[in-house]
Amino acid sequence: MSAKIIDGNAVADEIRKQVTADAAGLAASGRTPHLTAVQVGENPASKIYTNMQAKACESVGIEYELLNLPAEITQDGLLGKIAALNAGAGTTGIILQMPLPQQIDARKVQVAISPAKDVEGMHAENMGRLFYGGGAVAPCTPMAAVELLKRACPEMPTGQAGLAGKETVIVGHSEIVGKPIAMLLLQSLDAAPTVTVCHIATVDLAAHTRRAEVLIVAAGVSQARWGAYRRRKKAGEDVKVPDLAPLISAEMIKPGAVVIDVAINRIPKGFDENGEPVKNEKGKNAMKTVGDVDFQAASEIAAAITPVPGGVGPVTVAMLLANTVACMKAQI
Repeated sequence: MSAKIIDGNAVADEIRKQVTADAAGLAASGRTPHLTAVQVGENPASKIYTNMQAKACESVGIEYELLNLPAEITQDGLLGKIAALNAGAGTTGIILQMPLPQQIDARKVQVAISPAKDVEGMHAENMGRLFYGGGAVAPCTPMAAVELLKRACPEMPTGQAGLAGKETVIVGHSEIVGKPIAMLLLQSLDAAPTVTVCHIATVDLAAHTRRAEVLIVAAGVSQARWGAYRRRKKAGEDVKVPDLAPLISAEMIKPGAVVIDVAINRIPKGFDENGEPVKNEKGKNAMKTVGDVDFQAASEIAAAITPVPGGVGPVTVAMLLANTVACMKAQI
């Protein structure tokens, strides 16, 4: 069996076309969506992401503004800035860039964002609405994963009905991915899949994944192992080279399953005899981007699978744009 590769870029293009049309319609009525990103301090990785956000917004007709605040800002100071954006008519959507400095409680700031302007769908009120059939928005990555299931799996017709009763296993129960995915999948009263959520305390993970007709993996295990190794190595500890093999091997996948790999792990391509990552031609660590699933091996077993990169990632960005427009429509 050779799996269908689910093209996240193609699905993202479809979503962006709809967002462009919706944004144009709003602009024609004098209501152009305006997304404000709040950045505290300087962070190279975050800067790359905000640049991507700006380009993505421009491409679909959404106004974008980056509010760059000093790293030493107090929590009360940041909350004051958020309150001003909540009250301001010019800003219709707000996104909080991570990470935040140590003096800031990220959760308190996140819930200070007005639910009506919460384009990431991370506010407790928006999360709670998932239990009651959903609101205007939901977290972007879970929405992307479910969208790929609904729109890109050949044996599943568009819409939730195609998933009715299917044995669906989610690996990972984080507040921002695993749990919301489960709630999105359970929206239908009569056509939802049968959902099992596995996590770090699950005793026999393979026993669950082998029976899954739909397998959604969002654990980020190799990234976590690489991060822990770096921290311990930097602290001077004598540590072994970490096992960065994919969490989900081919033997853990049911033949004919649909596999959605949500994880984005940025890890070394290999290690030298001293336990240091091998270097590239520029003398920097040679890195690769992988998911939680052994993609090559799984592609010979699954019916359909998302690649990493090029799967859930592009659709997540498109969902941020869709949420921005949805927030403005709800406000109107």
